[in-house]
Amino acid sequence: MADVQFRRRVPEGDDRERLVCETCGFVRYDNPRIVVGSVATLDERILLCRRAIQPRKGYWTLPAGFMELGETPPEGAAREAWEEARARLRMGPLLAIYSIAHISQVQLFYRAELAERAIAAGPESLEVGLFTWEQIPWDELAFPTVRWALDHHRERGAGGGPPFVNPEGASAVLDVGEG
Repeated sequence: MADVQFRRRVPEGDDRERLVCETCGFVRYDNPRIVVGSVATLDERILLCRRAIQPRKGYWTLPAGFMELGETPPEGAAREAWEEARARLRMGPLLAIYSIAHISQVQLFYRAELAERAIAAGPESLEVGLFTWEQIPWDELAFPTVRWALDHHRERGAGGGPPFVNPEGASAVLDVGEG
């Protein structure tokens, strides 16, 4: 089998550099990754998970993660809630779509309700909890999009409507420092 060697160049008919196989001309496209998650509630309390992994280990987040092949976004959000908080969800409507260009992510957050009261930390969580709005550890949230989703969830109330997007002028860039 011949050695496959990729070089970064602008393929014919394209307008940006891509990885192109020098042997056969195959173009490898790097595309944004999709993150799916939920604002899951039980009795007006919100499910949060303390991260056991980097980035932002030890900080609180909504159950969310990368979508897998062969699943729909709501299925992925439900799977992430199970993996991170052993939570079974009744999925609701799409709450928000956030575009995080600097890390090539599109994040989809759904509204959901816990189908069962039982929750427990999964392998990616140090602990999990249900928080009233006043109890949320605002200074310990892992990512700007977690705050956005929480704020959008509260703003929407019990009503429906189109999905929210990035707050105007807001940046999802986070200086993670040593955290």
